Amino acid sequence: MKTKLASKKPGEQAARRLYYRRCIVVGAMLVSCSPAAQAGSTNSPALTPAESFEGGTNTYSNWIDLSAGGLMTSGNNAQAQQRYQLSDSAFGGISDLHLQQDVAKKTTLTVDGYSLFDQNDYKLTLRLQREDFGYVRFNVSDFRTWYNGAGGYYPPTGVQYQLPNDALYLDRGEISVEAGLTPKDLPQAVFKYTHSFRDGEKSSTIWGPVHPDLTTTIAGVAPSIYSINEKVDSYALDVTHHISTTDFGAGVRYDTASLADTRQETFYQGEPIQQKVTDQQGTSYDMLNLHAFSETWLKNNLFLSVGYNFANLDNTFSGSRVYGDDFDVAYSPNPLNGLGYTSLNGGSHEQQHVANVNLMATPVKNLTIVPSLRVHQDDWDANSSGVGTLGNNSGPYTSSSAGEMLEVQQCLDVRYTGVTNWVFYSGAELTESSGNLDQNGGLTQVSGIGPAPVQCYSDNTTWFQKYFVGTRWYPYRRTSIDLGGYYKNNQYNYNFPNDSTYNGATSADRYPAYLVMQSFQTYDGNVRFTFRPLQNIALVSRYEYQWSTINTTPDAISGLGASQSESLTSQIIAQNVTWTPWSRLCLQAGFNYVLSTTKTPATDYSQAVLNSQNNYWTVTFNSALVLDEKTDLNLGFLYYQASDYNNNSSYGLPLGAGAEETSLTAAITRRINQHLRVNLKYAFSHYNDWASGGNNNYTAQMVYSSLQYQF
Repeated sequence: MKTKLASKKPGEQAARRLYYRRCIVVGAMLVSCSPAAQAGSTNSPALTPAESFEGGTNTYSNWIDLSAGGLMTSGNNAQAQQRYQLSDSAFGGISDLHLQQDVAKKTTLTVDGYSLFDQNDYKLTLRLQREDFGYVRFNVSDFRTWYNGAGGYYPPTGVQYQLPNDALYLDRGEISVEAGLTPKDLPQAVFKYTHSFRDGEKSSTIWGPVHPDLTTTIAGVAPSIYSINEKVDSYALDVTHHISTTDFGAGVRYDTASLADTRQETFYQGEPIQQKVTDQQGTSYDMLNLHAFSETWLKNNLFLSVGYNFANLDNTFSGSRVYGDDFDVAYSPNPLNGLGYTSLNGGSHEQQHVANVNLMATPVKNLTIVPSLRVHQDDWDANSSGVGTLGNNSGPYTSSSAGEMLEVQQCLDVRYTGVTNWVFYSGAELTESSGNLDQNGGLTQVSGIGPAPVQCYSDNTTWFQKYFVGTRWYPYRRTSIDLGGYYKNNQYNYNFPNDSTYNGATSADRYPAYLVMQSFQTYDGNVRFTFRPLQNIALVSRYEYQWSTINTTPDAISGLGASQSESLTSQIIAQNVTWTPWSRLCLQAGFNYVLSTTKTPATDYSQAVLNSQNNYWTVTFNSALVLDEKTDLNLGFLYYQASDYNNNSSYGLPLGAGAEETSLTAAITRRINQHLRVNLKYAFSHYNDWASGGNNNYTAQMVYSSLQYQF
């Protein structure tokens, strides 16, 4: 809250503002603080922000925050920027601005925004509103996301593959104009035009191969860059109205987009046979969406809502995968070239129909039943053509596909509160679908090398089930116990009347028609215990156990039977304590421990694949202290550790997270007078990453100050 409200009790002690403070943290680094309601002593009467902070009776509807700071790092700067989403330099400017002014009777002009230099982070919103008539709003915003362009680490040689420059970044922005007519007791209409974009570079999850020890080829080690250039224009019109006990509305939206993305991979980085691969992906689409809804109270205890959505999507795409001695070069035959393609052109068309019905009924006191039904129909087709390339040779290829799907989802939620100090709830979600997919062609063989064209027709069905149950019990005053759990099973069944690939034991290529069934099952149970032994102490304990399995059945002709292809066991243990020993002091501590293991059958036969451990634990501490009637001090601490890295490079790919992070934060706020306040923050963080051989280690410090003026 930036606006000071008129005080009903001007003499209330400012020391009690402690309970109305919220700290905003990015990662573990404190960025800004603002007042907000927070739970305090149950015997303390609620205070307005004016009573808590200024103790005055004036109302301030305008303010401006000026800020400056800087992130200082040593070690891997890119990793630090990705972790905290801040540039590795000084930054500052206007961190918050709000201006509002009555320009005519019942007409208000509002300006909101911020602008931080060297962060590429800004926003400006202008809104002109006339009560019971309408409004016009203009908005422009832009923000930046940082990425570490590092590849893999190869322990036998101690080589870390990464890009030589600083962090990659991707800018996201939006420009919009919105106008609404909001007359009282008449239909209301809103039109909005939005232009959004993404532009820049980010790290890719696909890496290129290298020869790190000059004897073997290791795939997925050299980093790749994903270059993004995307623009979307959207036009939307929505109309709503209320008659008697019914709200209803309808709308239309039209989107047109141009997406031009490129992935740049380096093969055999730094070696004499180094090649650079440019994978270009271009898409343009037009999408039309129509939707409508209705909500009505049929009776005092019966509420009905219905909705319908139609979408039509047409897109065209192009692309190429070209090898060369540099990125973005024209295709040139070369004996060293791998499998690629040029002159890709194609298009696709999709139509979706979605309808849903929801009913909320209270047939008897304390019992609420909510059944719902959702029907989804999807039809699509696509085709493409291009030229496949390999070495010095090339050859044309074509592909086509078509499919349809009908899905029906049924849900039921039940809640009962008729037993004193108890709340019971349960429910089920059942989803069934059927459809088919026809595939022909694809990236074909060149000179007899590469994947053969596919001819495959499949009939597919799915059956999803989820059942949940839980209760909340208040056995004693200031005590509550939550118990809950669920079971989920998603099963996919495939039947292939037509399949050009042989699935027998001697086949070298069994896909896409190899699997006939896969099921994903999860059992989950959790308990939460909340206890307030004293008015100023709150304890929250939580435990959750989850077991998931994946079962797979291949085609019987393969000679292989059904198997449990994966098993995942997870446990979460958490404890949080909040203590307010003094009206000026609040302490909060937390501990979280996660135990997670993933097992596959391959671990019983080969040391190249090990059970995956995903264990980690965190400790947090935060405190807020009112030093005097004008000064607050906040301190924070975070420790995180994951010790799951296993250097299995002698047999296979080393996997597992191995990292440690320690962060400290401190912030002080001083209210100079009713108009002016100043904030100063400092944060320190140290990060060790054992899985990267220490190459992603960093130490970061941040200093941040702001000056707020209210008027």
